[in-house]
Amino acid sequence: MNVAARDFGARDGRLFPEGRLSGPMPWVIAIMMFLTALAAAAGLGLAAGAERIEGQIGNRVTVQIVEANPELRDRQTAAVAALLERAEGVTRVRPVPEEELDQLLEPWLGASAATAELPVPALIDVDLDAGGRSRLPQLREAVQEVAPAAVVSDVADWLQPFSGLLASLQWLAAGLVGLMIAATAATVVLAARASLNTHSQTIEILHLMGATDQQIARMFQRRIALDVLFGGIVGAALAILVLVLIGGRVAAIGSELLGSIALPDHAWAVLALLPFAGAALALLVARITIQRALGRML
Repeated sequence: MNVAARDFGARDGRLFPEGRLSGPMPWVIAIMMFLTALAAAAGLGLAAGAERIEGQIGNRVTVQIVEANPELRDRQTAAVAALLERAEGVTRVRPVPEEELDQLLEPWLGASAATAELPVPALIDVDLDAGGRSRLPQLREAVQEVAPAAVVSDVADWLQPFSGLLASLQWLAAGLVGLMIAATAATVVLAARASLNTHSQTIEILHLMGATDQQIARMFQRRIALDVLFGGIVGAALAILVLVLIGGRVAAIGSELLGSIALPDHAWAVLALLPFAGAALALLVARITIQRALGRML
């Protein structure tokens, strides 16, 4: 009897003859894995984007020289740039060229913005180190002493609401991933119970032949895990394809803001491992569900 019991695992295909992919579960898992991968990609992309934005412009301030007289504006701009280059905590000073300002104004004022005699403020981009941000009030006072018409704007002031939005979207993506995991586990539970009910008579015969609950559970959980793995691979592959296509569209737009919300290399590895994580989860959930159900059948 024990030898026959050990051979049950090798003959489970004949004991339970339905096709492995004939039921709806693999395709339901594929849909849920597709949504899970998209939600996970969104969360990872938003986290990477927030980190990039914070690293690139989180410690930046902009100095505007609001002066209608062009000569006076140029003198104040040069004086402020020289002051900032000597200031402690400043890592980079970049006066924005007039051509770049014209390009920024062109979408709003049209192509004639460059030739129009408009009192366009001079701009200076300033990058600060970690200690420079704490000395920003003193830096603002020093700039205004040199150029009373100067306005020092902290990029972090308008970046903070955007960072808060990214954080909220990350939590939303994490919540969606959690819901998809719970839905996957529930699907495995329902599939395991349905399979046990379908083969209840076969299970009784196996018990009479000496098979243990662990041996019977192993046959069912292996089949369920393979179904989940197949569905997970299909869903994850479709999600990765969609993400590649969307990434190509975003790159074609050429937006630095949208481009910053791009998936890092480790995110692609996480997406590729999702089907195997789903199969491991299915293996565990199916084992617990089947062993409990078999215990009640005795």
